[in-house]
Amino acid sequence: MHEPGPQTVFGKTYPAGGVEQGRAVLTDLARHPATAEHVALKLARHFVADQPPPALTDRLMKSFRDTAGDLKELAKTLVTSPEAWEAPSEKLKRPAEWIVASLRAAQVVPDDIRRINQAQVLLGEPLWNPPAPTGFSDDNAAWLDGVAQRIDIANSFAQRQSPDIDAAAIAERALGPLASAETRRSMAGAPSRQQALVVLLMAPEFQRR
Repeated sequence: MHEPGPQTVFGKTYPAGGVEQGRAVLTDLARHPATAEHVALKLARHFVADQPPPALTDRLMKSFRDTAGDLKELAKTLVTSPEAWEAPSEKLKRPAEWIVASLRAAQVVPDDIRRINQAQVLLGEPLWNPPAPTGFSDDNAAWLDGVAQRIDIANSFAQRQSPDIDAAAIAERALGPLASAETRRSMAGAPSRQQALVVLLMAPEFQRR
Protein backbone atom coordinates (compact mmCIF):
# COMPACT_ATOMS: atom_id res chain seq x y z
CA MET A 1 0.00 0.00 0.00
CA HIS A 2 2.85 2.39 0.78
CA GLU A 3 4.68 1.53 -2.47
CA PRO A 4 2.10 0.91 -5.21
CA GLY A 5 2.87 -0.25 -8.72
CA PRO A 6 4.74 -3.22 -10.19
CA GLN A 7 7.51 -4.78 -8.11
CA THR A 8 10.53 -6.85 -9.15
CA VAL A 9 11.69 -9.68 -6.89
CA PHE A 10 14.45 -12.11 -7.92
CA GLY A 11 14.27 -10.81 -11.47
CA LYS A 12 10.53 -11.37 -11.86
CA THR A 13 8.15 -8.43 -12.17
CA TYR A 14 4.83 -8.64 -10.40
CA PRO A 15 2.11 -6.27 -11.66
CA ALA A 16 0.24 -4.05 -9.27
CA GLY A 17 -2.53 -5.91 -7.55
CA GLY A 18 -2.67 -5.01 -3.90
CA VAL A 19 -2.74 -7.97 -1.54
CA GLU A 20 -2.71 -10.46 -4.43
CA GLN A 21 0.61 -9.05 -5.61
CA GLY A 22 2.12 -9.84 -2.20
CA ARG A 23 0.59 -13.32 -2.20
CA ALA A 24 2.07 -14.03 -5.61
CA VAL A 25 5.53 -13.01 -4.38
CA LEU A 26 5.25 -15.16 -1.26
CA THR A 27 4.01 -18.15 -3.27
CA ASP A 28 7.03 -17.97 -5.58
CA LEU A 29 9.39 -17.52 -2.64
CA ALA A 30 7.89 -20.58 -0.95
CA ARG A 31 8.59 -22.59 -4.11
CA HIS A 32 12.15 -21.34 -4.46
CA PRO A 33 14.79 -24.10 -4.06
CA ALA A 34 16.56 -22.05 -1.40
CA THR A 35 13.43 -22.15 0.77
CA ALA A 36 13.35 -25.95 0.71
CA GLU A 37 17.02 -26.02 1.65
CA HIS A 38 16.59 -23.49 4.45
CA VAL A 39 13.59 -25.21 6.04
CA ALA A 40 15.14 -28.68 5.73
CA LEU A 41 18.41 -27.59 7.32
CA LYS A 42 16.64 -25.69 10.09
CA LEU A 43 14.48 -28.70 10.97
CA ALA A 44 17.38 -31.16 10.91
CA ARG A 45 19.58 -28.82 12.94
CA HIS A 46 16.90 -28.35 15.59
CA PHE A 47 16.19 -32.03 16.15
CA VAL A 48 19.33 -33.90 15.15
CA ALA A 49 22.64 -32.01 15.14
CA ASP A 50 24.24 -28.63 14.51
CA GLN A 51 25.80 -30.26 11.43
CA PRO A 52 23.11 -32.76 10.38
CA PRO A 53 23.86 -35.64 7.97
CA PRO A 54 23.63 -34.38 4.36
CA ALA A 55 21.52 -37.41 3.42
CA LEU A 56 18.90 -36.30 5.95
CA THR A 57 18.72 -32.72 4.75
CA ASP A 58 18.56 -33.93 1.13
CA ARG A 59 15.62 -36.18 1.97
CA LEU A 60 13.86 -33.36 3.80
CA MET A 61 14.41 -30.99 0.87
CA LYS A 62 12.90 -33.54 -1.50
CA SER A 63 9.91 -34.02 0.80
CA PHE A 64 9.39 -30.26 0.95
CA ARG A 65 9.45 -29.96 -2.83
CA ASP A 66 7.32 -33.06 -3.49
CA THR A 67 4.58 -32.02 -1.06
CA ALA A 68 4.59 -28.29 -1.87
CA GLY A 69 5.88 -27.47 1.59
CA ASP A 70 3.51 -29.64 3.65
CA LEU A 71 5.10 -29.40 7.10
CA LYS A 72 3.16 -32.41 8.42
CA GLU A 73 4.68 -34.58 5.70
CA LEU A 74 8.06 -33.02 6.37
CA ALA A 75 7.80 -34.02 10.04
CA LYS A 76 6.92 -37.58 9.00
CA THR A 77 9.97 -37.67 6.77
CA LEU A 78 12.14 -36.55 9.66
CA VAL A 79 10.96 -39.16 12.17
CA THR A 80 11.10 -42.01 9.65
CA SER A 81 14.58 -41.19 8.36
CA PRO A 82 17.24 -43.56 9.74
CA GLU A 83 19.80 -40.73 9.90
CA ALA A 84 17.64 -38.96 12.48
CA TRP A 85 18.08 -41.89 14.88
CA GLU A 86 21.56 -43.08 13.95
CA ALA A 87 23.25 -39.74 14.59
CA PRO A 88 24.84 -39.37 18.05
CA SER A 89 22.58 -37.60 20.54
CA GLU A 90 24.33 -34.24 20.80
CA LYS A 91 21.65 -31.56 20.89
CA LEU A 92 21.09 -30.00 24.30
CA LYS A 93 17.55 -29.26 25.31
CA ARG A 94 17.13 -25.52 25.39
CA PRO A 95 16.36 -24.16 28.88
CA ALA A 96 12.59 -24.06 28.45
CA GLU A 97 12.58 -27.58 27.03
CA TRP A 98 14.64 -28.88 29.93
CA ILE A 99 12.49 -27.14 32.55
CA VAL A 100 9.25 -28.44 31.04
CA ALA A 101 10.76 -31.93 30.67
CA SER A 102 11.69 -31.88 34.36
CA LEU A 103 8.19 -30.85 35.42
CA ARG A 104 6.58 -33.47 33.21
CA ALA A 105 8.94 -36.23 34.33
CA ALA A 106 8.22 -35.55 38.01
CA GLN A 107 4.54 -34.91 37.25
CA VAL A 108 4.70 -31.57 39.00
CA VAL A 109 2.30 -28.69 38.35
CA PRO A 110 4.12 -25.55 39.55
CA ASP A 111 2.27 -23.50 42.12
CA ASP A 112 4.28 -20.37 41.36
CA ILE A 113 5.03 -19.69 37.71
CA ARG A 114 7.44 -16.95 38.72
CA ARG A 115 10.02 -19.58 39.65
CA ILE A 116 9.82 -20.94 36.11
CA ASN A 117 10.24 -17.49 34.62
CA GLN A 118 13.20 -16.74 36.89
CA ALA A 119 14.86 -20.03 35.93
CA GLN A 120 14.47 -19.25 32.24
CA VAL A 121 16.00 -15.80 32.72
CA LEU A 122 18.92 -17.30 34.65
CA LEU A 123 19.53 -19.82 31.88
CA GLY A 124 19.44 -17.20 29.15
CA GLU A 125 16.05 -17.91 27.58
CA PRO A 126 13.60 -15.40 29.07
CA LEU A 127 10.02 -16.19 28.12
CA TRP A 128 8.98 -14.51 24.84
CA ASN A 129 11.97 -12.18 24.95
CA PRO A 130 14.61 -13.33 22.45
CA PRO A 131 17.69 -11.13 22.02
CA ALA A 132 17.23 -10.83 18.25
CA PRO A 133 14.42 -10.91 15.66
CA THR A 134 15.62 -14.32 14.53
CA GLY A 135 14.81 -15.80 17.94
CA PHE A 136 16.94 -17.83 20.33
CA SER A 137 19.92 -19.69 18.93
CA ASP A 138 19.48 -23.32 17.98
CA ASP A 139 23.21 -24.10 18.24
CA ASN A 140 24.60 -26.09 21.14
CA ALA A 141 27.34 -23.58 21.83
CA ALA A 142 24.81 -20.93 22.82
CA TRP A 143 23.55 -23.03 25.76
CA LEU A 144 26.66 -24.77 27.08
CA ASP A 145 27.57 -21.99 29.51
CA GLY A 146 24.23 -22.39 31.28
CA VAL A 147 24.65 -26.07 32.11
CA ALA A 148 26.33 -25.24 35.44
CA GLN A 149 23.34 -23.10 36.45
CA ARG A 150 21.05 -26.04 35.67
CA ILE A 151 22.61 -27.91 38.60
CA ASP A 152 21.44 -25.21 41.03
CA ILE A 153 17.96 -25.16 39.50
CA ALA A 154 17.70 -28.97 39.55
CA ASN A 155 18.78 -29.04 43.18
CA SER A 156 16.29 -26.34 44.18
CA PHE A 157 13.54 -28.15 42.30
CA ALA A 158 14.36 -31.50 43.92
CA GLN A 159 14.43 -30.02 47.42
CA ARG A 160 10.85 -28.86 46.97
CA GLN A 161 9.72 -32.43 46.29
CA SER A 162 8.81 -35.07 48.86
CA PRO A 163 11.77 -36.85 50.52
CA ASP A 164 10.02 -40.08 49.49
CA ILE A 165 9.94 -39.20 45.79
CA ASP A 166 10.68 -42.24 43.62
CA ALA A 167 13.43 -40.98 41.33
CA ALA A 168 13.95 -44.45 39.86
CA ALA A 169 10.32 -44.58 38.74
CA ILE A 170 10.66 -41.11 37.25
CA ALA A 171 13.75 -42.21 35.33
CA GLU A 172 11.84 -45.19 33.97
CA ARG A 173 8.93 -43.01 32.95
CA ALA A 174 11.02 -40.23 31.43
CA LEU A 175 13.84 -42.19 29.80
CA GLY A 176 13.08 -45.89 29.91
CA PRO A 177 15.82 -47.78 28.03
CA LEU A 178 17.63 -44.51 27.29
CA ALA A 179 18.73 -44.27 30.93
CA SER A 180 22.35 -45.45 30.95
CA ALA A 181 23.78 -47.92 33.43
CA GLU A 182 26.05 -45.15 34.73
CA THR A 183 23.10 -42.88 35.41
CA ARG A 184 21.22 -45.64 37.19
CA ARG A 185 24.27 -46.44 39.35
CA SER A 186 24.76 -42.78 40.23
CA MET A 187 21.11 -42.44 41.20
CA ALA A 188 21.27 -45.57 43.33
CA GLY A 189 24.34 -44.20 45.13
CA ALA A 190 22.85 -40.75 45.80
CA PRO A 191 22.56 -39.82 49.51
CA SER A 192 18.81 -39.19 49.21
CA ARG A 193 15.96 -39.70 46.79
CA GLN A 194 15.88 -35.97 46.17
CA GLN A 195 19.55 -36.02 45.19
CA ALA A 196 18.85 -39.01 42.97
CA LEU A 197 16.35 -36.81 41.16
CA VAL A 198 19.06 -34.17 40.68
CA VAL A 199 21.33 -36.83 39.18
CA LEU A 200 18.56 -37.80 36.77
CA LEU A 201 17.79 -34.23 35.68
CA MET A 202 21.48 -33.56 35.04
CA ALA A 203 22.16 -36.87 33.29
CA PRO A 204 23.46 -36.45 29.73
CA GLU A 205 20.59 -38.45 28.29
CA PHE A 206 18.06 -36.22 30.06
CA GLN A 207 19.86 -33.02 29.07
CA ARG A 208 19.79 -33.93 25.39
CA ARG A 209 16.96 -34.08 22.93
